[in-house]
Amino acid sequence: QVQLVEAGGGSVQAGGSLRLSCAAFGYAITSTCMGWFRQAPGKEREGVATIRPEVYAGITFEYYDDSVKGRFTISQDNLKNTVYLQMNSLKPEDTAMYYCAQTDRRFCTLDSFPRPSEVHYWGQGTQVTVSP
Repeated sequence: QVQLVEAGGGSVQAGGSLRLSCAAFGYAITSTCMGWFRQAPGKEREGVATIRPEVYAGITFEYYDDSVKGRFTISQDNLKNTVYLQMNSLKPEDTAMYYCAQTDRRFCTLDSFPRPSEVHYWGQGTQVTVSP
């Protein structure tokens, strides 16, 4: 069965960095769109970043929420079948549970996130806490 196994969350001070990983099992990430969502207490789950492979061109397209653009970087290692989220210059408002997500490539566009209802599989979540 498909599984998304996340790691890398933790507690850091404002301005610090964390690197999240999402190892996918049961499918090749090159055939899908992968992303990261987050959910803070009392808030709705929101998109953070997505990465969409273009197989014929041998490239990927990345999309970020405005709140993290320039600070976070999504990437993937096809050999390891793993997606990463490098988070720099962390802010207290980044505090949330972070979830890896998988969906069909068609749901990842250049200007929007998939709706949560369009996500096919979710990781278990990894907590990120940023202190002032």
